[in-house]
Amino acid sequence: MANETNTHAHEKKYQRFTIDQRVEHFLFLMSFSILGFTGLIQKYHTSPISLGLMALLGGIEMTRIIHRTNAVIMLIVSGYHIVSMLYRLIVLRVSWTMLPGIEDAQHIFQDIAFNLGMRAKRPYYGRYNYGEKMEYLAVVWGTVVMAITGFMMWNPINTTNFVPGEYVPAAKAAHGGEAVLAVLAIIIWHFYNVHFRNLNKSMFTGNLTHEEMEEEHPAELALIETGKTGIRPTPQIIRRRQQVFLPVALVLTAAFSYGIWWFVTLEPATAITTLPSGETSAIFVKITPTPRPTLTPTPTPDPNKPVGADTWDGNYSGLFRDRCSTCHYTTAVSGLKLDSYADALKGGDRGPGIVPGDADGSLIVQIQALGGHPGQLTADELEQVINWIKAGAPEN
Repeated sequence: MANETNTHAHEKKYQRFTIDQRVEHFLFLMSFSILGFTGLIQKYHTSPISLGLMALLGGIEMTRIIHRTNAVIMLIVSGYHIVSMLYRLIVLRVSWTMLPGIEDAQHIFQDIAFNLGMRAKRPYYGRYNYGEKMEYLAVVWGTVVMAITGFMMWNPINTTNFVPGEYVPAAKAAHGGEAVLAVLAIIIWHFYNVHFRNLNKSMFTGNLTHEEMEEEHPAELALIETGKTGIRPTPQIIRRRQQVFLPVALVLTAAFSYGIWWFVTLEPATAITTLPSGETSAIFVKITPTPRPTLTPTPTPDPNKPVGADTWDGNYSGLFRDRCSTCHYTTAVSGLKLDSYADALKGGDRGPGIVPGDADGSLIVQIQALGGHPGQLTADELEQVINWIKAGAPEN
């Protein structure tokens, strides 16, 4: 008889995740997986594997649309998570067991001692152990970083209205690096601890068995069996709290919905349009490359003579067009445009681009001298520009 009672106790199941939590996890899982897949083949777009996968998806344009669609889905799921979490905290008054505490630091040392054979039992974990809490906070941090950097790349022109243009390529680097980190963390950490080490299926079934609770969450099991957890407020109290929470939830939902709409529609042209592919015919390439000519600056140019080599019209207009057209011709990153001599003299938010006779006071020289610029001039080209400015920066 005792054995039968013991068997029934071990067959008992405990609810770990509700149906809405499981649906939320599934949507986040799917959007994250598609984002990681479409994002990494764009990050490593020169790889033959990436090119083949993008071709299967319908090309780079369709890949970008799939990527951004799932980014919006992830943002919506994140917003729902915030509202549902506040409901559980404010209305149902559940404990915020996902927050790290002192006991988590103790569990880390106890876990190390157990793995080294210096302790007989694993730590007495509650509803979430320290590894699960760290993983949850990493997801929160990663989602924030990806949303901010994704916005900057999705809306580069409006971004440069508030920060220097260098922030856009920096956001691209951070976005790609965080993506690699997140994918590796899921594959190495999450898959191993949840699916390989114990094959925890509670996020799909919603339940854990008595034996699984004893192994992974003994402290929570003890609270459940002694009736100290899972106590819901009375229906009257829930209704009273819901009356307070509902307006707050509606305001949060409206604000979040507007934020997503603004995120997506702020720059529709730059966000979606991809330039069409050029001609695919064979191009003649010389076996021996032709070296770039080194121009000798003219110290005292004559403004009345025809266009010369060491002038804006003769050389530097074309040089800046080759190097800087992405950010400073059709657009004006940091307010600086270089499509005309007058605009180059005017400069941008940080000062005049060219100050005739004063190379050190010219913004172009200051930026190029730092090195590492996206449109970086060679050392010889920069020296020519400096000498040209010192000679008065003649236009023609």
